[in-house]
Amino acid sequence: MATPPLIVFDLDGTLVDTAPDLVGAVNFVLQREGLPLVPVASARNMIGAGARKLIERGLELEGLVMSVADIDRLTTDFIAYYKDHIADASRPFDGLHAALDRLEGRGFRFAVCTNKLESLSKLLLAKLDMTGRFAAICGADTFGVAKPDPTILRQTIAQAGGEVSRSVMVGDSGPDIGVARRAGVPVIGVEFGYTEIPIGELKPDTIIGHMRELPDAVENLLKQT
Repeated sequence: MATPPLIVFDLDGTLVDTAPDLVGAVNFVLQREGLPLVPVASARNMIGAGARKLIERGLELEGLVMSVADIDRLTTDFIAYYKDHIADASRPFDGLHAALDRLEGRGFRFAVCTNKLESLSKLLLAKLDMTGRFAAICGADTFGVAKPDPTILRQTIAQAGGEVSRSVMVGDSGPDIGVARRAGVPVIGVEFGYTEIPIGELKPDTIIGHMRELPDAVENLLKQT
């Protein structure tokens, strides 16, 4: 019996609009330090490389530089605060559940491959009652490597019981496109996520503007490859 096809999703900016809570956590630590707050609109495109990088980019917006030790401290405090507020305003993107239902009905299985910490990823999806959707939920600390290192995607696929040759990656930014290319997996880019470089310039195999487009995009891409 053939292995079911697998769709591997990025989390922040692909499955879930997490920007309000992530930026809220950044602003919590910045405000406590007496530093200027980061507007949500400005910070959306800084998300995707992990908590530490998000803080560093928040500081960069204000032209500020802090020591490694201070950034370590802020990152620890950010994670603690974010954990307690992880789903205050974060919600799945419009049309996601309907798209997953359609794909599941066509025999697809799902996994998550994110640069978010595994524990935070699982906590967020549990709070949103989405854990049962995914055969594997893997983060930057699951295998000791982060996107775009292809190991994280290949190991996520393996943990989900899938095969690289029957998998598709869905993401919103450079690390997602990069990890898919390096792992030899076709990739769909979403236009509604978080990226400093427009998704079209990153040249995924196909692009969708809404989750309702995902089922047909996945099947068309698999037929091509």
